[in-house]
Amino acid sequence: MKISQTAYDHYWEKGWAVVEGVFSHQEAEDLAQVALDVAEEDLAADQSGFTADRCADGQLAPRKIAFPFTKHADFRTFSLDPRLTSLVAGLLDQPPLLATDQIFMKPPRFGSAKPYHQDNFYFRLSPPDQALTAWIALDDVDEYNGCLRYISGSHQGPVFPHTALPGEPYNLVPDPALIDLSQETLAPVGKGGVIFHHSKILHTSHRNESERWRRGYATHWVSAQVTSDNGTLDKAYYLREDYPPTSNLRV
Repeated sequence: MKISQTAYDHYWEKGWAVVEGVFSHQEAEDLAQVALDVAEEDLAADQSGFTADRCADGQLAPRKIAFPFTKHADFRTFSLDPRLTSLVAGLLDQPPLLATDQIFMKPPRFGSAKPYHQDNFYFRLSPPDQALTAWIALDDVDEYNGCLRYISGSHQGPVFPHTALPGEPYNLVPDPALIDLSQETLAPVGKGGVIFHHSKILHTSHRNESERWRRGYATHWVSAQVTSDNGTLDKAYYLREDYPPTSNLRV
């Protein structure tokens, strides 16, 4: 699968792009079920790297799984699928290397919001143009169940300082005065589609107000030229002995 010129241009101009139909609905559904199974196992074992939302009935619902690549073979197969890696390669104009990954979930009627932030405040990757996220939709995603929202063009500016929200030390955000909401654009995507976004783009997602799940598999990619000054890449997946040769991941 090759990135279209339209998607390529949109990505570099706006900082993000949607490519529909990369995976089938059934493939996405199967991986979403694996994610739920892994979340239940992590919760039962009180594993670090798993976070949950407490719903109105008091039950815990999965919110985030860190490092799913290390927890189930299906994530390794899915993230390194040539349909995905060829699209990443087309955007980076370099062979892509998978650095890390996360599963983000918003359970029906409850899944919490994620405030505006920039990935590269956390990752500290350089050069930032050679780092991106491929966010794979495991459900149909729209404004009602918490689609991603972007400040289009903000990847062309700096990475802003982020500070913790009061009472939410896990949510680091820039000064709201620095966020130009007139440029906010929603990014709905169908199940099995992928949203690609630049490491510096400002993005957010709202609470899930629907009766549906909103599950997404975020894979974070770099080229071989990328370094980090805070250890982000010290345990990158592409350093693993079982990671496939980069020659197999062609531009």
